[in-house]
Amino acid sequence: MSYELSIVIPCLNEEETLAKSILMAKDFIANSGIATEIIIADNGSTDRSAEIAKSLGARVIEVKEKGYGSALRGGIEAANTEFIIMGDADNSHDFTEILPFVEKLREGYDLVVGNRFDGGIVDGAMSFKNKYIGNPVLSFLGRLFFKTNIRDFHSGLRGFTKTAYRKMDLQTTGMEFASEMIVKASLLKLKTTEVPIVMHPDGRSRPPHLRPWRDGWRHLRFMLLYSPKWLFLFPGALFLLFGLIGMAYFIFSADYPIHIIYIRVPVFAGLSLLGFQFVIFYALTRVYAVQQKLMPKTKRYDGFFKIFTLEKGIVFGLLLMLSGFVLYFFKHKDFVLNVTAILLILFGLQSILFGFFFSILGLKKTL
Repeated sequence: MSYELSIVIPCLNEEETLAKSILMAKDFIANSGIATEIIIADNGSTDRSAEIAKSLGARVIEVKEKGYGSALRGGIEAANTEFIIMGDADNSHDFTEILPFVEKLREGYDLVVGNRFDGGIVDGAMSFKNKYIGNPVLSFLGRLFFKTNIRDFHSGLRGFTKTAYRKMDLQTTGMEFASEMIVKASLLKLKTTEVPIVMHPDGRSRPPHLRPWRDGWRHLRFMLLYSPKWLFLFPGALFLLFGLIGMAYFIFSADYPIHIIYIRVPVFAGLSLLGFQFVIFYALTRVYAVQQKLMPKTKRYDGFFKIFTLEKGIVFGLLLMLSGFVLYFFKHKDFVLNVTAILLILFGLQSILFGFFFSILGLKKTL
């Protein structure tokens, strides 16, 4: 039988709620008339989950690698359709109401995310800290870092095309899988939108797999690592700017009491050096992320390898170091210029080391 849609449900010991989730999905199929397969991505259940799923006509895919993301990847890769909808097995998602997702996918959207804050959160469905702190803060940072139109970053009910999924090349194995999908969709400039959904209380008697603080940190860590601009470049540029302005002020300003100079000049020099290192870390992180297929390549990325070479880095670094040695030799009795000279030497040395490390990371492109 040829299917248009696959509903993928990750599962780990969900015998209490799985049957209801599958029956809701079957109700959707009956009412919509859309040819749909139901896939249960079983992540090593030791209860009757797999048996229940098979008895209700769902296809069970065994996924050995542990983790929410691993289970979903296994189920999605097993899907034989272009349209895929993923949702949890805890009865918090109403699979009878997924027609809007299919309609948006038919309109040409690559990723459709269910927005729980637009649709409504039933009392008891989400804890206070997740509803008013965790989700809003992380979703805000996600929109700020990645310029996406998605406002509910961690909604588990979402639809996407198999083509978009292949382009995203998702790598994470845990709960941050949800963030990675939205982040990569934004980086790849895929067509995304949201539809309102209602979030219902968890139907299980045991605690959920989600650990708010641990998983919240994993989401935040992931977004920071995927946004080296915000993690390294912007803070580094700010430190470097303030540091250099401060150094220039003391170089060209009128005399200050010596104790003021001894205190403030090293601070500005330290800010300059720290900022320079942050900028270097940004470049190295970006190259590593692209080489490991964690971030997509861009024209700017390819162009940088054409502009910057190891030889140019060495020459630039040597010129900075030479300037520092000359300044130190002729002005070694002036404390401010002495510090400036040392700063130039350190900038030059780091530029040379950066050139070598940068070339190693991008070895496939430079050979």
